Amino acid sequence: MKKTALSFFVLFSFIAAFSQTIYDHKEAFNPQFYPYPGNDYRSASGEPGPKYWQNRADYKINCTLDTLTHKVSGDVEIWYTNNSPDNLKFLWLQLDQNIYKKDSRGSATTTEAGGRWANAKFTDGYSIKTVAVEYNAKKSAPRQTTTTDTRMQLWLQEPVKAAGGKVKLTLSFEFTVPERGTDRMGQLKTKNGIVYEVAQWFPRMAVYDDIQGWNTLPYVGAGEFYLEYGDIDFTVTAPSSLIVVGSGELQNPQECYTPEQMSRWNTAKNSDKTVVIRGDKEVNDRNSRPKTANTTWKFKIQNTRDVAWAASRSFVQDAAKINLPSGKKSMAISVYPVESIKKDGWQRSTEMVKASIEHYSKKWFEFPYPAATNVAGVVGGMEYPGIVFCSHSDSGPGLWGVTDHEFGHTWFPMIVGSNERKYAWMDEGFNTFINGLSTEEFNKGEFKEGGFFGDPNSSFMIKYTFDDKMDGLNTTPEVIQQENLGVAAYLKPSQMLNALREVVLGKDRFDAAFKEYISRWAFKHPTPWDFFHTMENVSGEDLGWFWRAWVLNTWRLDQSVKSVAYVKENPENGAEITLENKEKMVMPVTVLIKEANGKEHRVNLPVEVWQRGAEWTFGVATTSEIKEVILDPDKHLPEWNRDNNTWKKKAF
Repeated sequence: MKKTALSFFVLFSFIAAFSQTIYDHKEAFNPQFYPYPGNDYRSASGEPGPKYWQNRADYKINCTLDTLTHKVSGDVEIWYTNNSPDNLKFLWLQLDQNIYKKDSRGSATTTEAGGRWANAKFTDGYSIKTVAVEYNAKKSAPRQTTTTDTRMQLWLQEPVKAAGGKVKLTLSFEFTVPERGTDRMGQLKTKNGIVYEVAQWFPRMAVYDDIQGWNTLPYVGAGEFYLEYGDIDFTVTAPSSLIVVGSGELQNPQECYTPEQMSRWNTAKNSDKTVVIRGDKEVNDRNSRPKTANTTWKFKIQNTRDVAWAASRSFVQDAAKINLPSGKKSMAISVYPVESIKKDGWQRSTEMVKASIEHYSKKWFEFPYPAATNVAGVVGGMEYPGIVFCSHSDSGPGLWGVTDHEFGHTWFPMIVGSNERKYAWMDEGFNTFINGLSTEEFNKGEFKEGGFFGDPNSSFMIKYTFDDKMDGLNTTPEVIQQENLGVAAYLKPSQMLNALREVVLGKDRFDAAFKEYISRWAFKHPTPWDFFHTMENVSGEDLGWFWRAWVLNTWRLDQSVKSVAYVKENPENGAEITLENKEKMVMPVTVLIKEANGKEHRVNLPVEVWQRGAEWTFGVATTSEIKEVILDPDKHLPEWNRDNNTWKKKAF
């Protein structure tokens, strides 16, 4: 082959490769999206169906904390209601403390691997001492009991009848509080005593639902929780030198605080300003605690999926009133060691808790619990109904960020009870999204620049988020690579919802649909498809193309300006601009056209321009030469390659 021909061939091949698109409009807009039609349990509109059911678990728990052995021992009564259409011959319970045993699945796969979920030491997990069953007024032992890692199966003497059958279980248990329990619980040693953060601490019912029946994925560390709703009464007995806080409302504060502290407690219940209940100077004052050897703290919370608690003699405590839209009363409470008091430190926690809860209650759905308690301890950040654990070392934007994030989880998944074991993006991602809006509002954006991820649409973040090695959103947390979890569970779904709100639906339509989703599925168990259906039906938009790209695949967006031409080669006759979609994702696009005479045109093109292929040409009524064309000038889109988003007139 001659050199000239070879050079031409190489140049042509380079240009062809450079301009090649992998976009397939038939794949992007394939009408076959939903895997199943609606039924009596789940409507095709995204609502719970007329025969939707879920089972219920109510608990009464009494426990004691032994500060010498660091053990929690107690007993739990569980009233389980079978609302399903099935007779249940056996029941499954979750025994999460077993993850801390040396031979657990978590220890083999996750918690020894380092990082967030590693344990400082192993424990013996649960010691289940007794198990009893009461059904139809008859008491008996289970026919058979089998414990497999973090799950226990109870075969019953007779099935729990469908459509309302009730059974009572009674179990006694004991475990050692781990030093560092997969960053969800543990012990923090301070100069004034240990801070105990106690969670996943009692045997809990597994979920039986209309999608899978029994949900029995083991607890191995990264995946979180899927639980039934019910009312929980619990007591914690501990040495009186300790302050104890827990989920829900403290029923007997007069037995737990001194008269002076009770006076401050009552003041805090009606104060918009933070009121100190136990100050830093009182921590080592024995008179700041009741004289008895032990104190029993009694808590109650309704329509909840879980409870947690914390205890320490080192706690400083303060509180304030939370103003809820309905006028119901709630309290913001913070407990923290003296070491956490510093510039913008934990003495600001209650202010942050109050602001966070009030924002979400006004914006989306009212906070359902009588108290919101923030605990400073060894846990970097973990959420439970009415109580969260945050790092004792946080301050300033870090303290705001983790406090707001963990309390944002009240809405996802404490109120909207999605399956965290499978769909981390439906709780972490949704929560990260709403955190962005609350951070903008807190003290007029005081910590706006200190968010978790910075600008999610910056070139750096897009390259990171849409890298070929990143896991997709619809991936089980345990399958996601640990270094990718922050993207797949938190950042990318938040980017997705921001794009849906800012670019596809607009704020009003999005907010109305998102709020309706929360309302429909409050204290229920939605699937991803219920979310998709609801957003589409309420907003009036077919979004199959959107979910397919963002959730079900790892597609990227790369829209470019391909060419600019003038009608009859005269700018005064108008211009024709051709855009090209080079990757598989599609999105609506805004185009800013700047003329040499200073005139500007802003054209908003809907996503439908990509329905017939990878290119789209549109006309602009120009009166002079075009100086510049810019796609996505506001940078609302996750553009993989912003270099081809701009066309500029070449110098002569």
